[in-house]
Formats: sequence, C-alpha cells, structure tokens
Amino acid sequence: MGSNTFLLYGAYGYTGELIARYADQYGLSPILAGRRAAPLTTLSAKLGFPYRTIDLDDAPALQAALQDVEVVVNAAGPFDRTARQIVEACLQTNTHYLDLNGDLEIFGMIYRYNEAAKQAGIMLLPGAGFDVVPTDCLAMFLKNMLPDAVDLKLAFTILGSSLSHGTAVNTIEKLGLPGFARVNGGLVNEPVGEKAMWVDFGGKRIFVVSLPWGDVATAGYSTGIPNIRTYTNMPRIAYWLLKGQSLFNWLLRSRPVRALIKYKIDNGPAGPGDVTRTQGVSYIWGRVTNAMGQTVTARLRTPEAYDLTAYATLLITQKILQGQFTPGFQTPATAYGENLVMELPRVQRDVM
Repeated sequence: MGSNTFLLYGAYGYTGELIARYADQYGLSPILAGRRAAPLTTLSAKLGFPYRTIDLDDAPALQAALQDVEVVVNAAGPFDRTARQIVEACLQTNTHYLDLNGDLEIFGMIYRYNEAAKQAGIMLLPGAGFDVVPTDCLAMFLKNMLPDAVDLKLAFTILGSSLSHGTAVNTIEKLGLPGFARVNGGLVNEPVGEKAMWVDFGGKRIFVVSLPWGDVATAGYSTGIPNIRTYTNMPRIAYWLLKGQSLFNWLLRSRPVRALIKYKIDNGPAGPGDVTRTQGVSYIWGRVTNAMGQTVTARLRTPEAYDLTAYATLLITQKILQGQFTPGFQTPATAYGENLVMELPRVQRDVM
C-alpha cells in the first residue's frame, strides 16, 4: 500500500463518511471498511475509494484485511463492541490503531495493551477526535503552565450543532449508569451532575455540570494530575432533575425506555448537515489549581465538533504515515504535545 493509504472502519457511519470526504485535504486515501457490503458499495461509488467488507468476529479475516495497511482508524461505535477486536488484530499485524472513542472505560481497556503495543512497535491512540484532542491538549498546556497542579477542571460546550446518530446511540446506552471522577489519582463513582458551575467560555457564560467524559481517563495519563472532573453544558432544570436521579435511574436503564429513545434517534437525521457544521463552534475551558490555591485558566475556540474530529483524525493519521509516532498507548497530547490542536484549522487559544 502507498504511504498515504489507511483503513477506515465504520466508513459509512456519519463521522466515518466525513473523514473519508475530507481525506484528500490531507493527501490521504482511505480504504473504506465495515461489516455491511451494501453501504460500502454505495459509498465507494460516491467517493471513488476502494472498500473491504470485514466481520470483526472473524479474527483471521480481520488480520488478513489489516495485513497490508499501516494505520486503521476505527470510527465504528459503540466502541465496547469494536475496539478490542481491532486492537488485538493490530497487534498481530503491526498496524497502528486510532479511534474516536470518548468513553473512559474503553481507554482503560486499551491501556492494558500498552506493553504489547510497545513490543509490536505500534501506537494505540484512542480518542483521536472531539472531545479528547482539544481537551487533552488544553490539559497538558495547563499542566505545563502550573507544573505542581493537583486539580484540573475541563468543560466544553458546542453551539449551533447536534449529535450524530452514533453518538446519540452511545449516549442512551449510558443512561442511568453512574458517573466517574478522578480523585486522589484513582477513578471513583460519582453521580452524573454531582458538581455544577458557571463557566466563561469567552463572552459566553454558560451553566455546566459534571459528566464523565473520556478526559477523566486521558488527562490522568497525560498530566498525572490526581483530581480531575469534566463538565458540559446542561439546562438548569435538567441539572435539578439529576439530583433526583437515584429515583428513576432504574427506569432509564430499562429496555423499553432505551428502545423508545433509540427509535426516535433512528428516525432522525444521521447528524448535523454541512451548513450546520460550518456555522457551529466548540468552546473548551480548563483550570488547574495547585495545593497553595494558585490557578491558571485557559480557553480554546475550535471548529464544530464533527469537523474537528475529521480534521484531527486525518492529521494524526498523516503524522503516523510520515513516521511520526511513539509506540505503545498514547493520548493525543502525549503523542504530539500540547500544540497538536493548534495545527487544526480555525483554532484559537487564550490564557485568562
């Protein structure tokens, strides 16, 4: 295969197709892949890229499909159903692995392959899109500004956009489950919405609540800061409802409720349209505090989340194909530093 070729699994999903559409901006040529031939055939005809139909539960066939590629991008969530199979195949074929995961449990699972990946000389980098790339880079930036920080808070909000089908499905599968925070270096259960605050995202003061995004895991790996919470915007009425969540979490976990919500998602749009993505904006805020109470606060303004995901994934893939990688488990910032996010289009960073 040429040095500009990578395998894109989940190519016919909303974000996968976006990555394929933007690939030529980075001089890359994806092999479209997934488990269903029909949508791959349609997408291949539309974009002009070759495709491979792959059953992840057929380990020999999966390894054969990866044998001649240097990088695989896993865009097929929920990642608890796809990541392990592809990672294990990558270890057998010496293929670098990226994904778009944002669940801290999946980061922990993939981290357990760290030593095996080092021995194989490959990089495992889950979280190659939003929210992890900008938040991870901001976390490392803040850590470098205040090296003795013991507490990190990260928050983000996305204005003018909406969730894709895949993200929405992954979200409903988490309904009614406990949240997490990093406390004294370890992950502890904490109710979703346990903490709340107002954040100035830069002329936009928004109410945010604590939710266990992937940065609870990745920022721990990247910075070593022992106390980490992540937040995102939520209407205040929803926050107060969360305070009584112990009364109805059983209902959210029930099969009929999840099936009803999934039905509504399945009958909605695949994700935000091109105009919506162009007009949408993502804001990221972070603050570190040391034991003496000193703080440093910084913000990022980035493109809409799905556009940023496509740009970041392609940029990282391009770097790997150019020989820029560190074997083993990596986060975006441990692999490429705090300024990786600044290489993406239309990103601004401010220290407050």
